[in-house]
Amino acid sequence: MAHNPTEAEEERAHFSNVIATFRNYAQYSLAANNRRRKDIYTLPKADQELLDTLGYKKKLDEVDQAILVNADFLAQIVENPEIFGHDVDEGDERSGELEQGYSHSHDQSGGPSHSHSHSHGQSHHHSHSHSQPRGFHDGPSRRKKYRPTDFDMDKLRSTLKQFVRDWSEEGKEERELCYKPMRDALLQHFAHVPAEERSNLRVLVPGAGLGRLAYDIASIGFACQGNEFSHYMLLSSYFILNRTDAINKHTFHPYVHSFSNVASRPAMLHAVSIPDVLPSALPAGSDFSLVAGDFEEIYGGETDPDEPQSGQWDAILTCFFIDTAKNIVNYLRIIHKILAPGGVWVNLGPLLWHFENNNTNDPSVELDLDEVKALARAIGFELSNERTVDTTYTSNSQGMLGYVYHAAFWTATKV
Repeated sequence: MAHNPTEAEEERAHFSNVIATFRNYAQYSLAANNRRRKDIYTLPKADQELLDTLGYKKKLDEVDQAILVNADFLAQIVENPEIFGHDVDEGDERSGELEQGYSHSHDQSGGPSHSHSHSHGQSHHHSHSHSQPRGFHDGPSRRKKYRPTDFDMDKLRSTLKQFVRDWSEEGKEERELCYKPMRDALLQHFAHVPAEERSNLRVLVPGAGLGRLAYDIASIGFACQGNEFSHYMLLSSYFILNRTDAINKHTFHPYVHSFSNVASRPAMLHAVSIPDVLPSALPAGSDFSLVAGDFEEIYGGETDPDEPQSGQWDAILTCFFIDTAKNIVNYLRIIHKILAPGGVWVNLGPLLWHFENNNTNDPSVELDLDEVKALARAIGFELSNERTVDTTYTSNSQGMLGYVYHAAFWTATKV
């Protein structure tokens, strides 16, 4: 929750800007595609005729239609943003504040409750937004209509790709490269616990993104809580987990925004349907929740006497998360502090330090892998099962370019 009126207003402004980004997707994306049409007419007539024989203009029309499909899907996600606590003024795109610490809990009567997006230039991002709240202010109660930036739209496009990774059949192979070894390590560590008693074990998934890893952990019987900071992820995960009542209910086109490294028209235009499982199909009595807010603020202190954190988590699973730290020392110190005696920390991910070379004057400590492991041992962890897992992240399997992370994997216990 925001600590003072200024922070509260910044939070409201940032959330409003995120809503505006969702709602301006069609206008922004159609304009970008229309630029390609205009460029055709700058070419010599003979070149235009050659492009006509290839059906290039028809492809642009098909991309327009795909963008409109995407816009309809994204509009559903932000159809009722007031559920997060504030009325929405359609006139100036104002909307509510999603307060840090707001918890969505699994409820068998209504389905499970319910993010991480940071670009490093070439669209190989994993989602966890750390952008500072932004808004235009001309008084305490009125703001100018927000115009989403290229950076905002890049995060929204990344959210569509994250849906593919976490909630589609198409994304299963990629996500299982990461999620399966983490589930297996968790099950191995608690192999002595009968399956019917797993609900007594509390598992935390920081940087939960769209919630699939946390959902899968709850599906095998553990009490699981995800934590996420990005409003893009939180809005989207809430929608898929709470407002989706059928397998493959939603269809969109995640790869129509760039014409680079495209092998074929079908590869660019192909549709993806989500979800591949019924979100409400958790076992009866499942304990599954997602808490919105900053990891360090929520779990790094004892600010809530009703929700103590120290020594309370039997397992912590960090997937593509620890490199979101400004201060990795504090991240690992918090993980060590809140882990219960006999608990396990399972990590998988690269070291794409999110605040390296940032333009927001945020501090950033950037260690190499050997230094991270040495730090973990110095803080009080014993590492085991260390290995490398080669994996992509939100990659188009039909594209001509893909980034492979040599992700570090380990399990760790308190010394």
